Amino acid sequence: QVQLVESGGGLVQAGGSLRLSCAASGLHVQYNYGVGWFRQAPGKEREFVAGISWSAGSTSGDSVKGRFTISRDNAKNTVYLQMNSLKPEDTAVYYCAAGCHTVGGTLCEYWGQGTQVTVSS
Repeated sequence: QVQLVESGGGLVQAGGSLRLSCAASGLHVQYNYGVGWFRQAPGKEREFVAGISWSAGSTSGDSVKGRFTISRDNAKNTVYLQMNSLKPEDTAVYYCAAGCHTVGGTLCEYWGQGTQVTVSS
């Protein structure tokens, strides 16, 4: 079965950096038709953060452009989210997802359990 396991979340001060990892099993991140990161803050809907295609083309949400970068390591079957210049409003549970049907959308086949990112001011 497919399993996505996030790691790397935690508490960081504003302006700091974190790198989230999503280790996949049961699928190859290199060949999946849509892999990405999403986040959900309390009282808000789930938000698209960044996505990457099988060809390594990537896109990101407007709120994180210039600060967050998605990448993958095919040998490790792992997707990363490098988060720089973090702001308190970035505080959320971050989810890895695969099998996403549309660019920027939240309709995905598989989801990880989520990892908490908290940015203090």
